[in-house]
Amino acid sequence: MIEMRKRFCKIVNIIVFCVFLLSGCGTVSELSFDTLQVGSEGEEITTLGLSPEFDYEVPQSLPSILVNQVGYACRSDKTAVFHGEELPDTFSVVDVESRQVVYNGQIEQRESFAEAGQQICYGDFTALETAGTYYIQAAKIGQSYTFEIRDNPYRELYHTALKKYYYNRCGLTLSSELAGEAARNACHAREAQLKEEASVSLEVSGGWHVDEMSNRDVLKGCRTADYLLLAYELYPDVFDDQEGIPESGNEIPDVLDEVRYEIDWLLKMQDATSGAVYAGVNSVDNKASGYLLYVDGINMNATIQFAATLAKFSYLYQNFDRAFATQCLQAADRAYRYAGKYLNDITQEEYFHAAAELYRATGTYGYHSVVKNYLLENPIADMKNDYVFLGCVTYMSTKQKVDVNLCGDVMKILMQEGKRIAEASRSAGLLVNLDEKQGGNTEMLRDIARLTVVDHIITNHEYAMVLQNHLHYMLGRNKESVSYLDGTGSRNYKEIDNSLGIMNQIDLNAELVLMMSAIMEELDEAE
Repeated sequence: MIEMRKRFCKIVNIIVFCVFLLSGCGTVSELSFDTLQVGSEGEEITTLGLSPEFDYEVPQSLPSILVNQVGYACRSDKTAVFHGEELPDTFSVVDVESRQVVYNGQIEQRESFAEAGQQICYGDFTALETAGTYYIQAAKIGQSYTFEIRDNPYRELYHTALKKYYYNRCGLTLSSELAGEAARNACHAREAQLKEEASVSLEVSGGWHVDEMSNRDVLKGCRTADYLLLAYELYPDVFDDQEGIPESGNEIPDVLDEVRYEIDWLLKMQDATSGAVYAGVNSVDNKASGYLLYVDGINMNATIQFAATLAKFSYLYQNFDRAFATQCLQAADRAYRYAGKYLNDITQEEYFHAAAELYRATGTYGYHSVVKNYLLENPIADMKNDYVFLGCVTYMSTKQKVDVNLCGDVMKILMQEGKRIAEASRSAGLLVNLDEKQGGNTEMLRDIARLTVVDHIITNHEYAMVLQNHLHYMLGRNKESVSYLDGTGSRNYKEIDNSLGIMNQIDLNAELVLMMSAIMEELDEAE
């Protein structure tokens, strides 16, 4: 039947063509057709512009199952976060090597993720303690990035965070043996000009670079040293003398050696005559003369923070090198006295902080008087303020005579702050106290520093889990599925934006070290 239909169509076409030729419409020779004109040899032939063009980027599909992309300790709580418009009731943990399901669990605690208009749920797989590499899968939403389960999976990361300061050392040749790919020759070893008086040159080599321009800053350096010293003070047992820096093996914890490198530079920034402190050293690219170094002028905020940091260092370092500790304490006292002449140029909180550190180191009444007066005038201490927080922690931990009532009041406020942070984290969709509008990771790390101290004082398991949840967040259990720490995770911040890296910022990295010190101690005790 089909074949007959084809024959019929051919016959009809022939008849129509013949009728066309015989009709009065004209002969074939009279018909004219527009033809494509082909250029001469070598002339470019253009198309009609019909070639397809795809001028857009294919959006990256991110997992709907969020995990810590580094992993979890064998005997720790383990929680995955699920988010989406429609979520299943169960999930499975799959072994990467065998492709076998090793654990099945329920997806629970459904909540509204207001920001994305999605649900958020949680899957607990704490019972899985077998070391290995895994991923989580669930119907409808796919699978997570891979992660490990093993004893203390953060130990290498912890050492990476500590060694960041060695890589940031200024004025020192970093050997390939110790620095690997980060090896380089010494930088900024020449003298620097005083910005306010170009005829004056100062030898200010050393210290840590604080940004990509290799600048050095007294305030940021002091803040960083304060948090590293606090981490050592609270958790001395997690620090060793084997970080792979030039001072390793000298029987002094390497974290103190690293801080001393910064302290040596800070001492150079103090004016020998007055005791005042210069603000920092900047590098300026002069096309005619190359890089020039300028020392920023005397700064009261830098001076008073110098006093606080050197006093704190002297107290903790005296058992290792008493002579150097004494030199630092004397320099701190001179800076404090100079800043005391210009109280209008510094805040009460800065002055309180320095007085608290100097009182613990010396026991001198004058310092104690400043501390007590501040606390009496400010009965509700603002623990969100770095200077207040650090000063209060030092005052509560001093072996000198203290006002017991004032210490009790400060302790209550600090406990309340810890409770607030823990409750806010517990009720948050991603289990962390994070308000990106208020500073993102910066704000989060500041709060976690407070909770770390509270957890150290009262050893609360819930608080310890809040600390771990924040580390899980930084390592990929966040809405962007990105790890904010160097060299970690299936999706690292370097693929998106270098400014997101926490370890790139020496002060934030110090708060990270503080938090991880608490986690490391707990995991070491659990092994």
